[in-house]
Amino acid sequence: MTEVKQEGKSHKEKRKEYTYNKLKGLGQEIIEEIEKQKVPSIRVPSRGTGNIVYDDAKRYYVLGDRYGRRSLGNVKQIRKLGQMVYVANFCKDLVARDKTATIREMYYVSEGWGISFKTQQESNIVGEDLEVTLGTTREDLGLMPEEDGASVYGDITLFDETEINASKMGKSGYTISPTIDQVDFLDYNVDKVLAVETMGMFHRLVQENAHKRFNCLIVGLKGQAARATRRFIKRVNEELDLPVYICNDGDPWGFHIAQVIISGSAKLAHVNRDLATPDAKFIGVTASDIINYDLPTDKLKDVDVMRLKELSKDPRYKNDFWQTEIKKMLKIGKKAEQQSFSKYGLEYVVDEYFPAKFEEMENQA
Repeated sequence: MTEVKQEGKSHKEKRKEYTYNKLKGLGQEIIEEIEKQKVPSIRVPSRGTGNIVYDDAKRYYVLGDRYGRRSLGNVKQIRKLGQMVYVANFCKDLVARDKTATIREMYYVSEGWGISFKTQQESNIVGEDLEVTLGTTREDLGLMPEEDGASVYGDITLFDETEINASKMGKSGYTISPTIDQVDFLDYNVDKVLAVETMGMFHRLVQENAHKRFNCLIVGLKGQAARATRRFIKRVNEELDLPVYICNDGDPWGFHIAQVIISGSAKLAHVNRDLATPDAKFIGVTASDIINYDLPTDKLKDVDVMRLKELSKDPRYKNDFWQTEIKKMLKIGKKAEQQSFSKYGLEYVVDEYFPAKFEEMENQA
């Protein structure tokens, strides 16, 4: 068992202090402008497509250097700026009291502000504007999505209000909370992470004791990984130095789910630094797997072909591995699900496929 060294303040305390100071500083900046008899304004980084750039060095999307300014001197911006201030004050109270609210709850709370939002989409956008302006995340601000993250199973001990071991939480493992940054890692006895797209595969791996056989954490993504799931993967990769391997369905959508974990998404360019895991490896299901393992397949639909062609032009897929697999899938015109290995028996994926893949990854290292 490897104990995680705890130095000084906990992860939760550090994030809380940073976020609270950012929120407080925003308010102080406005007050100081008023005291100097200046018109208050807030500089907000642009999240338009023209300001979203793929950073080759960081290997994920980031925001460029374009900014806009919201000012009380502009009649058209008064309402939007007022909403930002109200949301910031609401979040400051949440952070100070160690509380959270769903983004839906904030939308309804705003009804009492006298400057309410017309739709929840409008309130969501203002929340995103606040996180990009402060350089923090909405989770740190105390704003949560409606859904939790997915599940993790394996020998890792966390402190989440109480001490928890993810291999002793029943067959469904530990549910990754949206407040994952308030969780501390205490110790672990694994040397890798295996993330799988479907919960069906997650439960198959748990049943076959894959966490012991491969000495790994098993993460069930539940399809497109929630922000909390991506943050968990990022943290165990960086803080515990655990290599991450991803196995999804062998189709363009499975490729995309993996790449969002690896290189982030354009939409979340402002928080990819906290979510992307550039060193994570996609191990399958690849087009080569479909051929080499003679897997049951479905024919690519027109929308699949169109999506594969889009991916081939995406800077996240420019390396030889992705280009080869995309071209190969287009050539064979077939796609396959993770569960297609069951053609050879329920245990085959654990007995044969993953051992071969891990050996292949080790030989490439």
